[in-house]
Amino acid sequence: MTTTSQTPLMQQYREIKGRHQNAILFFRMGEFYEMFYDDAETASRVLGLTLTSRNNGGAADVPLAGVPVKAAQDYVRRLVQHGFRVAICEQVEDPRLAKGVVRREVIETVTPGVAWSDDLLDGARNNFIVALCPTPTGDRVGVAAADVSTGELRLMDSGAGELDPLMARLSPREILLAQGSRVALPPSRHAALVTERDGWEFDAPMAREDLQRQFNVLSLAGLGVEESDSHLVGAAGALLRYLRELQPSGLPQLTRPIIERSGGVMALDEMTRRNLELVESLRGAGGGNEGTLLSVLDRTQTPMGARLLRQWILAPLTARGAIESRLDAVAGLFADGIVREALRAAIARVRDVERLAAKAASGRSTPRELRALGDSLAALPAVGEALRAGAGAGRLSALNANWDEAPETARDICSTLVERAPVAIESDDPSIQPNVDGELDELRALRDGGKDAIARIQAEERERTGIASLKVGFNKVFGYYIEISKSNLHLVPSDYQRRQTISSGERFVTQALKEYEERVLSAAERIEQREHELFEALRMRVGAEIGRMQRIARTIAELDVLSALADVAAREGYARPAIADDFALDITAGRHPVVERMMPRDKFIPNDLLLDDGTRVIILTGPNMAGKSTVLRQIGLIVLMAQIGSFVPASAARVGLADRIFTRVGASDNLVRGQSTFMVEMSETSSILHTATSRSLVLLDEIGRGTATYDGVSIAWAVTEHLHERIGCKTVFATHYHELTQLADELRALRNFNVAVREAGDQIVFLHRLQPGPADRSYGIEVGRLAGLPPAVIDRARRVLALLEGEHLAEGLNAPRDAGVAGRPAVAPDQLGLFASGPHPLVERVAALDVNAMTPLQAIAELASLVEDARSSRS
Repeated sequence: MTTTSQTPLMQQYREIKGRHQNAILFFRMGEFYEMFYDDAETASRVLGLTLTSRNNGGAADVPLAGVPVKAAQDYVRRLVQHGFRVAICEQVEDPRLAKGVVRREVIETVTPGVAWSDDLLDGARNNFIVALCPTPTGDRVGVAAADVSTGELRLMDSGAGELDPLMARLSPREILLAQGSRVALPPSRHAALVTERDGWEFDAPMAREDLQRQFNVLSLAGLGVEESDSHLVGAAGALLRYLRELQPSGLPQLTRPIIERSGGVMALDEMTRRNLELVESLRGAGGGNEGTLLSVLDRTQTPMGARLLRQWILAPLTARGAIESRLDAVAGLFADGIVREALRAAIARVRDVERLAAKAASGRSTPRELRALGDSLAALPAVGEALRAGAGAGRLSALNANWDEAPETARDICSTLVERAPVAIESDDPSIQPNVDGELDELRALRDGGKDAIARIQAEERERTGIASLKVGFNKVFGYYIEISKSNLHLVPSDYQRRQTISSGERFVTQALKEYEERVLSAAERIEQREHELFEALRMRVGAEIGRMQRIARTIAELDVLSALADVAAREGYARPAIADDFALDITAGRHPVVERMMPRDKFIPNDLLLDDGTRVIILTGPNMAGKSTVLRQIGLIVLMAQIGSFVPASAARVGLADRIFTRVGASDNLVRGQSTFMVEMSETSSILHTATSRSLVLLDEIGRGTATYDGVSIAWAVTEHLHERIGCKTVFATHYHELTQLADELRALRNFNVAVREAGDQIVFLHRLQPGPADRSYGIEVGRLAGLPPAVIDRARRVLALLEGEHLAEGLNAPRDAGVAGRPAVAPDQLGLFASGPHPLVERVAALDVNAMTPLQAIAELASLVEDARSSRS
């Protein structure tokens, strides 16, 4: 198709579409957004729109689909949620004044990572778009992350191996990469939209100039950027360039970047986040937060606070001073319930200042949103009063020292906009208060006082002409008129202009009446225009204060989180942890913060735990359902809570700072990556062994159970030795391999603990309490009975177990069975194993062993030899 055969409108469409080929173009035509060609077909399929066609001059008809402008937000949301970009093309001139085709421009492009609509944003979490730029060697990656809805901009220096925890913390909706980039996207990218850009856009020298212009600085050193940060600068430059394409009106809401370097916060890998269920539940459909640590701690009152709490949970601190500062603030609010409740009640009146201010700065806020910002600022004096009453040490003191209520901005907004401002100026309801603007008041009086004005004009004209029967009227054809009866026509003044002759007389107009008519008929339109002007001026004044508004938002968010943590601590009976720089972890009466909430109060059984130089590794044994995994998770959560600055669920706790928390709990396949349960288990274990340091906390559950027993025991044994001897970190290892308990005789700082069980006849009672020493039994059959296995299976299992424990072989096992399995064939006489009939050379070798004279390593070596010989005899 050639452009010469198209209508001018379609030529304009194709020119604009050519600049936005990777987006669905919403092309404004009057009261509709139209989509053409492939965009129309895609929208028809995804949105369920009717697909029609449009005449295109001499060319073939064009596929067409459209949506009403008033309903467009919902359609944009649905497309973006399906992973599409949507370019909004508006008419940028009045169609009544246009010569030819109305001029149109794309005013913004909406993507999953760059969105403003509340329908596309989650108030409790940031909506980050991230750009990644590796160093030439590939050992480090520059990460630039922006949330345009809040104005937040972060530059982060990440090691290649640290990218997964960092990306998981950010949870970006969109990722920018250079075409052909060597960056391996980690699993934590989830369903983020990946956008590839030209490699030159990540060029650091060009990016430096862009950053200097954006933030009006002569040198990036003033932003904390160093000469060696070329990968950070390159990522930031590419991100800014992309955002400017999507938001042609500019990015005034972007704050100066926060620089994050390795070491300030704890990196949490995917398995730790998942196993500890920090912000997403393993059980909830769709990964909701029910049953997570976030669900327990989140008593925040504002969306800003909820977002910050999520960030804190996913980025525990590793610097003692910063942790203590938060703990001091929580302790002050914990101790003074009156101040705490006053502060929380005041904060509850504050809306999402961060996003409301960003909308104002970008020219997107509605009258209702701007008034909400004003009301939030007006609530700050009450917050400040409560803060001053409780300000002591730590973060509260620092926040109080920099407290700002922006009273002049609050007055400006609240005195200008009506209390219940409408969503849009176009509505019939007023947006601007009376007595704000004289011209607006006059226009409103003109519009609303029409009858009074007509009566006044009529009285004035009667007095001037002496015609008592003169009356002023109106019709749609002639507008306003003065009607004079035939008998009084001789009294008509010379300035009256005849308009119409009627049977009873004549109708006239005057210059004053025509001017009044013009004012009345245009009043509504002029009111709307004047309200727009006044609102735009107010929005610009508020938008100019964006930096101040964002500082206020950050202060409120932190106060919200600190008071929420104090409130949870007071309600749940948490204690302040003592933070130390040494190795020890000493927990008294520790509890699982989530599990205890799901049980009647005081029903959760607390446990003590001590890990120090004399007890670096604990081997934890006990039956299934006894609570081993709960103990592991509660240890990890207590340490994590302490390092975000929260009180912890324990009577007392002394926490030696951990640089990392590693967990390997539970089993799962990863079929998408082609990995079996055992492969996933070994990969996660390998990651721990390569990454953990002597300051790490390692929590392991059932290493090696996904393969043959001897292989599993051998791996578990070797892993335990490595953690104890080579790494020297705090470790709790829950296992059913009772062979591992023998390591207590070999390794100096390894201790055995078990989860207590009480036997009552053939019943067992789980006490859920840790006690020293190894478990004496596994109680697997009892757990099977509790799970509902058939009685015949339970009875048979008990007989088999008795024979195995008594070192009997197949003769006893082939004794008569229950009727339900009577017809099972006997085991072949030459079959190797516990169920073989008759003696076997390997059995005789086993019988000849003197296990009391063997070390555990010798025993494992002998077992490996037996396995090899057994396999050879079967082939």
